[in-house]
Amino acid sequence: MTGDVIVQRWEWRTFGVDFGPAERYFDGRESTGTQESEELYLLSVAGDTVKVRAGLMDIKLLRDVGYGGLERWEPVLKASSPLSHDDIAAVFSALREPLPELARESYSIDEFLAEVVEPHLGVRTVPVRKRRVRYTIEGCIGEVSEVEVGDWSTRTIAIESADLEAVVAAVRTVGLSNRINTSYPRGLGALFDGEPPRYATIDVGTNSVKFHIGQPADDGGWETLVDRAEVTQLGAGLAQSGVISPEATQRTAVAIRGMVEEARGHLVREVAAVGTAGLRMAGNRAEVLAHIERETGVAVEVVSGEEESRLAYVAALAGLGGPTGSVVVFDTGGGSSQFTFGRGSQVSERFSVDVGAARYTERFGLDAQVSREVLDGALAAIAQDLVRVDGRAVPDALIGMGGAVTNLTAVRLGLAQYDPDAVQGSVLSKVEIERQIELYRTLDADGRRSIVGLQPKRAEVILAGACIVRTVLDLLGVDHLTVSDRGLRHGLIVERFGRGELEMRTPE
Repeated sequence: MTGDVIVQRWEWRTFGVDFGPAERYFDGRESTGTQESEELYLLSVAGDTVKVRAGLMDIKLLRDVGYGGLERWEPVLKASSPLSHDDIAAVFSALREPLPELARESYSIDEFLAEVVEPHLGVRTVPVRKRRVRYTIEGCIGEVSEVEVGDWSTRTIAIESADLEAVVAAVRTVGLSNRINTSYPRGLGALFDGEPPRYATIDVGTNSVKFHIGQPADDGGWETLVDRAEVTQLGAGLAQSGVISPEATQRTAVAIRGMVEEARGHLVREVAAVGTAGLRMAGNRAEVLAHIERETGVAVEVVSGEEESRLAYVAALAGLGGPTGSVVVFDTGGGSSQFTFGRGSQVSERFSVDVGAARYTERFGLDAQVSREVLDGALAAIAQDLVRVDGRAVPDALIGMGGAVTNLTAVRLGLAQYDPDAVQGSVLSKVEIERQIELYRTLDADGRRSIVGLQPKRAEVILAGACIVRTVLDLLGVDHLTVSDRGLRHGLIVERFGRGELEMRTPE
């Protein structure tokens, strides 16, 4: 290792073409220097940073992962020719690949690449050209780079410092908090393979947190890589207390942190996270949002009910091929229900009402076995609270989405394992909904958990959710609905990321 001082730095980096708010931040700022270089990275499936730059074999090892996925890297080797057996052993240790037999006592770097690296099936070389412009950001080293990787060109923004908190503050300052940290080896590997950029959306609802990872598809749409939900009951007790409990906050933060880690594993570039009814209603919303950001590194934006319904409409129509005629799309959740009225792609009205499964579950004890009289009381209360839906023209198409609708459909189909493709586009009749309501009414939550197709964590709220869905059909005068497995998270990925940041081919 050349030099006497080894500095371990926390590093954050993102790849892309357009960095949005960061572009405005750097515009007009004075740089502290510019550097151009040609480097050769050695990549393996699980390796750390190994590269050849300026005639030196350069190794940095990942020592720790901290807040928001920030990584602490330690430089451990900068060796010039000839490379000793110890130098080469350090290279393969960093690449986490077995050390091959060595025919020479020492190797020049060119000999090492040609005779040792090139024949090794677990290691590949990736040539990289960089033009780096450096800045000082909140006391950290900031770097905006133009990068050519094989046939592709892209950009990166990097921020590093020995002080983790300073890096976190600097990332916030440039406006890129929800970008996922991606190390050079992983980002270069994906880019060299021509993989499309990936993005994630998180819908923080009153009863569940929904998670989606997608990438642009060749047909102009989005290909789903991950789509799942986790019940965290963020709104448990909210109707009575007006605030979200610390326990519910922590359950939700743990779920989101797991989703962010999963997104990082899929090399997602950016996460868009939104909160809905529960967070809109909570008197301690600011404290809950601050806790989630501290725990996960992701800032959750609370959207209005109108915006929530608009995004759901976008997702529903895109996923079902754009039905013609008059359309009503509704999305019922734990704390509210969103309604959007339109004709084709044109929206005429949208609104949100505070009608959610968690609220009526708590009010009428619908998580347990109940009498017909209690059920009728709940249905009457739901109909009264949905009066804004009553008295409208019968639509040509009614599309339902949300956990209640998809779980009712999964039960109808008898899905032991949830299949979004089977659920998407299914027809759910009022007769079937009424059958399931009667089934749930006669069982407590433990009994409901044995029903094939019902997500166990929804056992407490499914009766209230089914009652809301049935009431919507009654008020609109229809006897069935079309099910959309798509939702807010799917509309959000289209709205926020469009076709993604597609890298450009380097001109020949």
